[in-house]
Amino acid sequence: MKIFLMIIVNVILPVFILIGIGAFIHRKYKLDLNTLSKINNYLLMPAVSFVNIYQSEIRGEALLTIIGFLLLQNGCLILLSSTVAKISRFDRSLSATFKNSVVLNNSGNFGLPVSQLVFQHNPLGASIQVIVTIFQNFITYTYGLMNSASVHTKRSTAIKSFLKNPIFFALLLGLAFQMTAIKLPSFLWTPIDNISSAFIAVALITLGAQSAYLRINQFSLPLLLSLIGRLIISPMIALALILSLKLDGTTAQALFIASSFPSSRNSALFALEHGNHPSYAAQTVLLSTLFSSLTVTLVVYLSKVLFY
Repeated sequence: MKIFLMIIVNVILPVFILIGIGAFIHRKYKLDLNTLSKINNYLLMPAVSFVNIYQSEIRGEALLTIIGFLLLQNGCLILLSSTVAKISRFDRSLSATFKNSVVLNNSGNFGLPVSQLVFQHNPLGASIQVIVTIFQNFITYTYGLMNSASVHTKRSTAIKSFLKNPIFFALLLGLAFQMTAIKLPSFLWTPIDNISSAFIAVALITLGAQSAYLRINQFSLPLLLSLIGRLIISPMIALALILSLKLDGTTAQALFIASSFPSSRNSALFALEHGNHPSYAAQTVLLSTLFSSLTVTLVVYLSKVLFY
């Protein structure tokens, strides 16, 4: 119980305080969400990705293990969500949004800050979350985008969108510097490190601002299934895979925690852009973020108990 309370106080509470501050400031001053989003995506997330990979000790075999795990986990989620959508007889539009709400998670604005706090004294854990974030970006702009746009978006267009993402290049650059043991001069490292340090606060304030005006109109069956799939079934699948693959230590902790994050805001953006039940998608993002304060706390606690 003591560890559980420590996680709530030291990890989850700081996250939701910053989210609350973001929501309050946006309601009062109407922040420019487009600018905040660009700062996060094109400056802060690439910087924190580079710093964590540059300082990490992840090698080829470990990287392959992480990617293999993510392929299996997301494959299971895609198969499960597709089956549930078919059994529930969702129409094509609702099915696309439901599947995205389960498969795509907020590994950036939510996941990276949580991992930075959980693994603040363990660079390997934060580095694994960076790889998870890169992988989620790939899934988002391939499977997620094509799933939402259906036949209207070409596969090549989605892949090009991913390859233009600066986080992808920050990962490659970080790996190159780490593998070659090149040490950055202080005049370059200091600004990069300072930008990286700003990530947690700005990312969570942005998430709060994005959630400030979301409303819950009704608690529908698709909404309930989305919450169960994203917050409960996803960590259960991850735990089964971790045990099956006999992963342990920081790697097992980081991957288990990464599986528990709430639905990605991109699922709501895709739904809005393509007219696939945008209200339901936005409600899923809001409620999964709120309920994740409980589920992520439990998963972090279990990760420390099971894979200490």
